[in-house]
Amino acid sequence: MEDTFKLSEHPHKRYNILTGEWVLVAPHRTKRPWQGKVEAEAANNRPEYDPACYLCPGNKRSDGSQNPAYTKSYSFINDFSSLLQDTPVGKTDIGGLLKAESQSGICKVISFSPRHDLTLPELSLEELAGVIDIWIAEYRELSQHSFIKYIQIFENKGDIMGCSNPHPHGQIWAQSSVPVEVEKETLKQKEHYLKNRSGLLADYLKIELEQRERIVFENNDFVALVPFWAIWPYETMLISKRHVKDVTEFTNHEKASLAEALKKLTTLYDNLFKTSFPYSAGMHQAPVNDGEHPEWHWHMHFYPPLLRSATVKKFMVGYELLANAQRDITPEFAAAQLRQQSDIHYKTQA
Repeated sequence: MEDTFKLSEHPHKRYNILTGEWVLVAPHRTKRPWQGKVEAEAANNRPEYDPACYLCPGNKRSDGSQNPAYTKSYSFINDFSSLLQDTPVGKTDIGGLLKAESQSGICKVISFSPRHDLTLPELSLEELAGVIDIWIAEYRELSQHSFIKYIQIFENKGDIMGCSNPHPHGQIWAQSSVPVEVEKETLKQKEHYLKNRSGLLADYLKIELEQRERIVFENNDFVALVPFWAIWPYETMLISKRHVKDVTEFTNHEKASLAEALKKLTTLYDNLFKTSFPYSAGMHQAPVNDGEHPEWHWHMHFYPPLLRSATVKKFMVGYELLANAQRDITPEFAAAQLRQQSDIHYKTQA
């Protein structure tokens, strides 16, 4: 008698509705022993203030300018911006094969807190609301530049994710074109909207809320879940229940709910392996200065690299680089593991 196919046990691939791409899932591989690289845990004994940190209040930055003695979230132009506002317009096209176009933009840094030793889950709800207010203010201001077409708000947390300074901070890159991942998501959301006259993520969220297998938590305005098509082991997505195009459309109540959601999700991450959980996270929202985008639904991706513990990393190598994204633990298992964590940050537990 043949076995009945089960997503929880057998190799299969899953479709990413936001990009049109597939991910291979191999749940049986979790049984293999790990004899690969083990990462050193990052030191977690930072002082409240570091005189050598270029993000701490009152300190000199790398370009010689000085931070004000700020007491809440603070933003400034990145001293080593990847995109520059005064880049000359130009392009290269040799035989239709060697193509290049100039890119201009504005890159900013947001210090989440004057405290050098904190991370997002350790901020108060009031402090997190201040971070959200800066995101909204910067989005509004940057979108006033007509040459800006997309505004990417993100955070890299932890040295394992290439973060060059442990002071709690994020970045905003506003650029003159729409980046690749956002182009993919725009296309798939637009296709769904034109066909169904409803939002792709709104319809997807209805299914997730019915099944509840991959939900990590929800509050009045947001749902945190492990996407059905997640690639990273403990990847999550935060989705607004209301179909809004960008962060500026949130009501005061929704902003408070978002602060609560950010604190809870990042706390669950830290509690999972009892470590300051590394990740790259960022919100996806509608392009700007590009006409109407009724199809766009705000959401935020969290891509953490840890696989089995605080010291075992998920590598994207071999097959993943050459053929197809692949994961071992199922999204359903990952969501269950996160749901089991306490709301109380592990550092504060007696």
